[in-house]
Amino acid sequence: MAFRPTSARFLQLTRGLLHENPLGLPRSGTPPTWGKRPQKRKIAGVDKVIAVSSAKGGVGKSTIAELTIRKANLSLAFARKGLRAGILDVDIFGPSIPTLFDLSGEPRLSSNNQLVPLTNYGVKTMSMGYLVGENAPVVWRGPMVMKAVQQLLHEVDWGGLDMLVLDLPPGTGDTQLTITQQVILDGAVIVTTPHTLATKDAVKGINMFKTVDVDILGLVHNMALFKCPHCNGETHVFGSNERVERMCSDHHIDFLGDIPLHPNIGDDGERGKPTVVAEPTSERASAFLNIAGDLMTKVGLKTG
Repeated sequence: MAFRPTSARFLQLTRGLLHENPLGLPRSGTPPTWGKRPQKRKIAGVDKVIAVSSAKGGVGKSTIAELTIRKANLSLAFARKGLRAGILDVDIFGPSIPTLFDLSGEPRLSSNNQLVPLTNYGVKTMSMGYLVGENAPVVWRGPMVMKAVQQLLHEVDWGGLDMLVLDLPPGTGDTQLTITQQVILDGAVIVTTPHTLATKDAVKGINMFKTVDVDILGLVHNMALFKCPHCNGETHVFGSNERVERMCSDHHIDFLGDIPLHPNIGDDGERGKPTVVAEPTSERASAFLNIAGDLMTKVGLKTG
C-alpha cells in the first residue's frame, strides 16, 4: 500500500520547494528588468558644486541652527570673492535659508517651467521654505521627500553660477545618498564643533563621502574658541582642538580653518543679515572669506 504523508509531513517535504522561488519569477526566458538608478549629472547652469555637511551636529538643535548660519555665510563669502554664488537648501523638513537671507514668497517659473531662485546680498537661493508656508509642517514619507530633492536639484534655473553650495541636512540618510548618486559634486566640506559627540558624527559623514567616492575638500572647525568681550580671555567652550586635529590627521583631511563662537553670528543670522554682510570687516567675516578662498583654489576657481 502506498504511504500517504500527513499534512505536516507534506509541508516538511515541500518546504525547500516553497522557498526556492518565493517571488514566483519565471524559470526561463529573459530576466526581468528593474528601474535604473538616475544617472549622475551636473546641475545645469552651475560650474562648481560643493556639499557642506555637519553630519548630525551632536550637541543639540541650537548647534545645528548655528551650523546652517555658517553655511549661509560661506556662500556669501564666495559672492564677496567675486563669484556668481548660490546656495541650495536641501533640508526638506527644516529649511532655514529663507530666514537667514530675509526672503519670502513663492518662486516664479521661468519660460522653460523651472523654478527661479530668490536673490539677496548677491547670492541666489532656493529652499523648500519658499514652497510651503512658514509654519506648515512637511509631513511626507520617503518617496515624496526624494522626489522633492530631485526637483530642487534639477528643476531650478540658476542662470549661470560659478559656485553652488548644497546645504545638507543633518545625518547620513536618504537625502545625502540621493544627492551623491544624482549630482556630480566637486567636493564636500565637513563642519563640526570640537565636542566629542559632534566629532564622532563628523567621522560618519567623512566615511559616507568616502564610500560614495566624493572628494573631501577639508574640515571647518566651528565654535572653536570663545573670546570674552570684557576681559579678552579665550575659552575652548566645547573642549580643546586636539580631537579635531587628530580627526583630520587620522582621515588625511585638510584643516580649512576655525570659526569662532560669537553671539553676533547667531544674532546676525536671525535678523536675516548674516555676518559676512552685517559685519564685513570683522574677524569673524575674515574667517569665512579665508575658508572660501581656500575652497576656490581647491576646485580651480579664481577670484572674479
